[in-house]
Amino acid sequence: MLLAFAAIAAGLVLLVWSSDKFVDGAVGLAESSGISKAMIGLTIVAIGTSAPEIVVSIMSALAESPALAFGNAVGSNIANIGLVLGVTAVIAALPVKPGLMKEDLPALLAVTAAAGFMLYDLTLTRNDGFAMFAILVALMLLMIRYKKEHADELIAPEDVAAIPDISLKASIFWFILGLAVLVGASRLLVWGAIEVAQALGVSEIVIGLTIVAVGTSLPELAASVASALRRHHDIALGNIVGSNIFNLIAVLPAAAVIYPIQLEQHEFQRDYGSMVLITLLLTAFILWPRKNRMLSRVEGSILLLCYAGYLAMLYVDTVKV
Repeated sequence: MLLAFAAIAAGLVLLVWSSDKFVDGAVGLAESSGISKAMIGLTIVAIGTSAPEIVVSIMSALAESPALAFGNAVGSNIANIGLVLGVTAVIAALPVKPGLMKEDLPALLAVTAAAGFMLYDLTLTRNDGFAMFAILVALMLLMIRYKKEHADELIAPEDVAAIPDISLKASIFWFILGLAVLVGASRLLVWGAIEVAQALGVSEIVIGLTIVAVGTSLPELAASVASALRRHHDIALGNIVGSNIFNLIAVLPAAAVIYPIQLEQHEFQRDYGSMVLITLLLTAFILWPRKNRMLSRVEGSILLLCYAGYLAMLYVDTVKV
C-alpha cells in the first residue's frame, strides 16, 4: 500500500516535469518547421498541456482498466472547474474574454453533450472513440480558422514571448526524453492507482475521479494561482475551458479506441451528471449579465463548495459499497 502511494506521488511529479519537457521539444520542432509562435501556442501548447491525462488514459486502457481513464477525464473536468477555477477566482476575480463566449464556451457545451450522447448506453466503444477524435480534428480546424479571422484574439503578445526558442538538437532531445518519461511516469501512476483501489476495496473509477484527476489537475491549479497572485489571470478561464474540451474529445477516446469503457448506471448519473451540472453552473456565471463580465470571488466560493459536495457524495457512495 505504501509503495503504491509512493508510485502515485512519483508518477505525478514525473508527469508534470516530463510534460513540460515534451511540450518544449514539440514547440522547438514546430518552430524548426516554420510554424509561427502564435499558431504553436494555439495548437501544440494547448494540446500538450493535456498530455499527462492523454498518456495516463492510454496506459489505463493498456492495463485493461478503462474505468480509470473515464475517472481521470471526467474527474479532471470537475476538478478544473470546482477546484482550480474556484480557488483562483477566490484569490482574484477572473475576467471573461469575448472569444470565450463566442467560441470556447459553446464548444465545451457541444462536446459535453456529444460525450453524454455516446455514453448514454453506458459504453464508449472504439467507434465512439474514433468519432470523438473526428470531432477533435473538426474543432481544431474551426478554431484555427476563427482565430485567423480574429487575429486580435489569437494569442496575447506576452504569451507569444513566453514560448521558448530551442535549437533543433535540443528540441529532439527533450521531445524524446519527455515522451519516454511521460510514458514511464504514466505506467507508474496507473499501477499505483490500481493497487490502491484493490487494497482499499474501492472501484478504479473512484480512484481516477479523485487521486488521479486531482493530481493531473495540480499543474493547472499551480499555474492559475501563480497567475492570479501576479495579477496575470486574464487567460485562466480560457485555459481551463480548453483543457476540459480536450479531456472529453482527446483523453476519453484515447482509452476507448484501445479498450472500450463500460459504466454502471449510477456512475454515469453521478459522475457525468455532476460534470454537466458544474459546467452549466460555470456557464451561468459567465453569461450572467453585468457591467464587467467576470467570475467573481463569491462565484468562485460557490464552485469550491460544489466540488466539496461532490467529494462528499463520492465518499458516501464508497462507504455504502
